Amino acid sequence: MTNFSKCNVSFEGRVELHEKLSLTGAEVSFNQLPAGTGVPFVHAHKQNEEIYIILEGDGKAVIDNQTVTLAKGDCLRISPNAKRQFFAGKENSISYICIQVKENSLTEFTMTDAVVE
Repeated sequence: MTNFSKCNVSFEGRVELHEKLSLTGAEVSFNQLPAGTGVPFVHAHKQNEEIYIILEGDGKAVIDNQTVTLAKGDCLRISPNAKRQFFAGKENSISYICIQVKENSLTEFTMTDAVVE
């Protein structure tokens, strides 16, 4: 058995990596919304915070009835219980990565978690 997983994905629509890479500690998805469209539902989570990284385009997120504008390069963290919905701009599509992880589960990171040989 190897200590890694690899896959190749299309960047059209929505692609979730938890099954493709056998993820055990996070969910990562690639998302693209065409201009003038949005995610067709409002949602929140029980335990997972979400981190959004905007790769291309522009749009907005409505979080607990507050509108947040989004553009390329923006990074956004949302608490699990916040109600959220995402929309592409009227003229431009939006592409983003969404990372879900259990809130307050990060105890070490970068070099504090590394084993340097």
